[in-house]
Amino acid sequence: MAEEALDANTVTGLVRDATAAPSMHNAQPWKFRFVRDSGIVQVRSDLERAMPRADPTTRALHLGCAAALFNLRVAAAHAGWEPATELLPHAADPQLLAMVRLTTPVSPESDLAPLYPAIHRRRTSRHPFTDEEIPQAIKDALSAAALLEGARLIFPGAWHVQTLLDLVYDAEGRDALDPTASEELRHWTRVGADVTETATEGIPDYAFGPRKRDGKAPVRDFAGRRRVPGRDAATFENAPQLALLGTADDRPRDWLQAGQALERVLLQATLDGLSTSLTSHALEWPELRWAVRDPQSAMGFVQIVLRFGYGPSGPETPRRPVREVLDIE
Repeated sequence: MAEEALDANTVTGLVRDATAAPSMHNAQPWKFRFVRDSGIVQVRSDLERAMPRADPTTRALHLGCAAALFNLRVAAAHAGWEPATELLPHAADPQLLAMVRLTTPVSPESDLAPLYPAIHRRRTSRHPFTDEEIPQAIKDALSAAALLEGARLIFPGAWHVQTLLDLVYDAEGRDALDPTASEELRHWTRVGADVTETATEGIPDYAFGPRKRDGKAPVRDFAGRRRVPGRDAATFENAPQLALLGTADDRPRDWLQAGQALERVLLQATLDGLSTSLTSHALEWPELRWAVRDPQSAMGFVQIVLRFGYGPSGPETPRRPVREVLDIE
């Protein structure tokens, strides 16, 4: 339990846990600042890691930072601190996404600490999943997890899943014809042992997963046309189990709620024995994004598409040293 003021070592550990969060292309677009006198950890965006082509509004950047914020909340609760959180506290400082005050002991009723074991077990898996259906009780629990953070998670029916897959295929075709998209993707991928062994950001080739020989799972091929020595091919599932996570509105506050909901869902899914991956491919094209949502749903805006299933976990991907993302005042 927390009994005294936070010290630098404790905060460093909390931020290390926070940065295990997923982000688009593993760009890790976050910064943290700890203000000793107030016991506040600030979560800030790092616009130097924005992606002008794939994410011109910085919506995905907000999702990644919010996922890190949620991990910070979980880690704080695990360490005995109540993470009193305020989103977008200063309109004049839009890069200050949240402040987390850590000055009081965590409530015994907190539901955050039990999620802690999943923080470093959660991995993005770009491997085939089995055809085993996820029990409805687990789906309901994941949907409930999203609601706790102010977002919605729905599992679309077969017709909508096929629409999603068609939209992803459309996005892949558009990307193939867009040299800017190809260059941006290349910037955030690492191919070859000489660079993957020292990388602290981006997606290394060992995390690409196998090439898709067959199947319909929406798994982006980060290799593009590049050859990756030793990379196998595999058959993916033909009936991927997808879910849509979204919000009623589409403002920065909604993105921050969605990112926290995303990480809560991913951590819960990990504890439930599921493998997970994410796709934003169709959402990166404004003219496709509107078609991703289910018109019969109350969800106004889809923020991310998740793929769940039973299969191998993905490998751990590199993270920047905490000293590069944390300032202590």
